[in-house]
Order: sequence, then C-alpha cells, then structure tokens
Amino acid sequence: MNLNNVDLNLFLVFNAVYDERNLTKAANILCITQPAVSNALKRFREAVNDQLFIRTPTGMAPTPVADNMIEQVKKAIRLLDLSITANQSFTPEIATKNFVFSMNDMVEIMLLPSLMSLLSERAPNASLETIQIDRSSIEKELTYGDLDFAIDIPQASSPQLKQMLISKDRYVCVARKDHPLIGGNITLEHYLSLGHIHISSRRRGMGFVDLTLQKMGISRNIQMRAQHYWALPKLLNKTDLLSVMPATMAQSLKLKVVELPFAIEPLELRLYWHKSSDLDPANIWMREMIKLIVAKHVN
Repeated sequence: MNLNNVDLNLFLVFNAVYDERNLTKAANILCITQPAVSNALKRFREAVNDQLFIRTPTGMAPTPVADNMIEQVKKAIRLLDLSITANQSFTPEIATKNFVFSMNDMVEIMLLPSLMSLLSERAPNASLETIQIDRSSIEKELTYGDLDFAIDIPQASSPQLKQMLISKDRYVCVARKDHPLIGGNITLEHYLSLGHIHISSRRRGMGFVDLTLQKMGISRNIQMRAQHYWALPKLLNKTDLLSVMPATMAQSLKLKVVELPFAIEPLELRLYWHKSSDLDPANIWMREMIKLIVAKHVN
C-alpha cells in the first residue's frame, strides 16, 4: 500500500468501526451516512488487501490484520489531533472538554469533591468522567486517547508515560464508632485476634497489609473481601470487624480511627498521562488544577 494513494479519511473510518463494531454507530460518530462508511470501508479493505472486519451476530469482528493495525492507527490519529491542538490555547471559561480519568473509588472520595468544585468555578462547561481501568491496560488506554489521565499506585516506569506524585498518605485501622473492643489504640495481638474486611478490586491475592504481615511471619483473619471503600462504613457499622484505609479518607467517614500496631509503607498515588499530551493546553491546565488541590491538602 502506497500512502500517497490512500485517502487519509479511511483511517478515521477504520478507527471508528473498530471502536464501535457497528457501521451505523460509526457513521453517527463520524457524522456521515452509513452507506458512506460502508463505501469507505470497502476502499480501505482493497487498499490493505484484507477483510479487516467480519460481520457476526454481535457486530463487526476485527481480523488479525485489523488488530495488528489499530494501535499504530490510533497513535497516528492522536498525533495529528495534537499537532492541531498543541498550538491552540485552552480557555477554561468557555471550554466544553470532557476529561476522562481512570481511578478507583478511594481516589474518587479523596479527589473528586475538590476537583469538581474547581471545575465548576473555573471551567463551568467542562465535565469529568471517571472509570476504573485494569492496571495492565492503563498505558494502552492513554496511548489510544481513551483516557486523559490515570491515578494509581507507582508502576513500572514507561518511556511513553509522564507522571507526578499527588498523594502520600499513611494507613490507619478503622472500626465502627461504638466498637466494644477498640479504644484509643490497639495492640498487635488484639489486632490479629479480630476479624477483618479486605478491600480489593482484584478477585484474589494478598493486599499490602497481608504482604507486610507475611514478612513478619503472621497473618490476619479476613472474614470478608469487598471491592469498594464506599461500602466500609455500613459494613463496619453492622459488625465488629476491622479494616484498613488511608488516613485522609478515613477522616471523612464516621468511623473510629486508630493507628496500626505495625509499620507499613504509606500509600503513594501518582497522576499519569501520555507523553504525547504533555504540551496539550487542556492537559496542562488540568494538571495545574490537580497541583492546586494537592498543595491545598498539604498545606
């Protein structure tokens, strides 16, 4: 295939069909008719000498060739888009951008109230969307442009990603306010004698607390495993179980909070974005807003 002989709009059609797996939906996104999408797809198939998509009962399934192409196509589209936006200014007062973040419920509790307050004040027409992407897929989602930012614990460094530290918080033990067995502090022996709720989005595996205890040659009694910190107040208020969460988050909940009876590494959260967005005015502006929130929290 000689790129000089190919209409570059065909790559946009290919990208939309790949994302939507449906010609009509792709047409709606591209603001063209469904027959126009079909015609463009036919031309692109001829150019690359592959079917690219096969019609199935559940939609248009990509062929191996399409799967192999999509990452580079998305990168190219993103670079073209950024080549236009990089020289444009971002005016928050009139901006309508939707910022997409990957974060878990704990980060939502800690960050979103302040971030939405700033957004309402400084960029009233902009919006936020949060989803939780599997850690192994964060780089790909940022590369594709499906995410603007991800907030997560430190990960193996990648030359494709930029990052900055936004939070470092100690972990504390939490229980219901009127827990009959917990006073102002707790010993290690007492801690291990009680049942615990382990919060994790993973289906199995040990968490940070259990890895720390394992190194000490001991273990806790996990009686419940749940996915979200949001559930902890109600779960703890109905039981005599204990749990662990970051101190900043615990302060916002009506729970008894005591220091853990053992040393544990603090929770470190980092903001990640793709290097291709580093000079994007909207991306820069949002990073500045997050810096403001972090500075206010630290001070």
